[in-house]
Amino acid sequence: MVLMPVADALARILQDAKPLAGEWAPLSDAAGRVLAEDVAARTTQPPAAMSAMDGYAVRGADVASVPATLKIVGEVAAGHPFSGAVKPGEAARIFTGGVMPAGTDTVQIQENATRSGDTVTINVPAAAGKNVRRAGLDFAQGDVLLPKSRRLTDRDLMLAAAMNHANVPVHRQPKVAVLGTGDELVPPGSALQPGQIVYSNGFALTALARQEGAAVTDLGIVPDRVDATVAAIRRARDLGADILVTCGGASVGDHDLVQKSLAAEGLALSFWKVALRPGRPVMHGRLGDKHVLGLPGNPVSAYVCAILFLVPLIRRLSGRADLSLASESAVLGADLPANDERMDFLRATLRPGPDGALVAAPLPIQDSSMMAALAKADCLLIREPHAPALKAGNRCPIVKLGF
Repeated sequence: MVLMPVADALARILQDAKPLAGEWAPLSDAAGRVLAEDVAARTTQPPAAMSAMDGYAVRGADVASVPATLKIVGEVAAGHPFSGAVKPGEAARIFTGGVMPAGTDTVQIQENATRSGDTVTINVPAAAGKNVRRAGLDFAQGDVLLPKSRRLTDRDLMLAAAMNHANVPVHRQPKVAVLGTGDELVPPGSALQPGQIVYSNGFALTALARQEGAAVTDLGIVPDRVDATVAAIRRARDLGADILVTCGGASVGDHDLVQKSLAAEGLALSFWKVALRPGRPVMHGRLGDKHVLGLPGNPVSAYVCAILFLVPLIRRLSGRADLSLASESAVLGADLPANDERMDFLRATLRPGPDGALVAAPLPIQDSSMMAALAKADCLLIREPHAPALKAGNRCPIVKLGF
């Protein structure tokens, strides 16, 4: 079988993937979500001219020359406007956030004034408009400040609240179901019997999917039986999962039953086997409108494939435009031999070199079962198919981990 290039496999996964329908989410649940519609301000901010400092609201013409002694006719605190008007020769005590009284256009800070009973002497001249935040200085009602397709940050939530929105229109979170397969797998904390290993893949995959904004259901482990695997697949369907992720059992051995079980449920296979290391036996298909991503059983392979394929799929369904993890350049920390026909993603550490540039040092053993090495890695060092040998000191593309 001819192996599919990584880029072609990703294109296949994404070609029919569309952002999920919009829904209204409270601001408390909107961080990291993607706007399905433009969001316009429902109010003007500030809604009226307000003081930016503690001091005295005055008429600029009255304090153009000093000293100027003015009669205090009122006091203004935030949330407590002055109902009267300030006439020539008068002033109002005002605090930060207070609405400027009618007749005033300037605030002189209290440090530049001397109060005596019901009068205040302004000792330093103030230009008209000083220390005043005009109405609409930040934004005006109707301004579109949060455009469609924007991924909401903590600052965006602050802005949305100031725009007087309690809820915002966002794309629905993708629902991801994760399934581990294999007679040999047992949960962490088990007393291991001969031939058994601890199931670990699902913990990384569920954390990664949640980090990307998905709602995740862990379907646990099923044995190498078609009936058990089919039952788990049907559970994912009943849960309304947009993506079913399976770990292990996607090959063609006598005990690799995931493909057989999926086919029995009507899987439309998109591809199987990619020119990739680690992770060649990765699979993608559709069960109706559900995406199925079959990842290898080896933990490093499963994780790398999730980085390459699951993350972009979740992002596309979430409405994001930044589908793949960003690559950047580093200095190679060791010689590398020529590569074969598979795209290689080497686990590597990152350290600053003598000149401050990041140096990517490939870990000495790249076995796809080694989780301690994966946890130690800071990045994936990318080697294109048929890349020539490369000497230490050359530049190389990397994708950082721990994002």
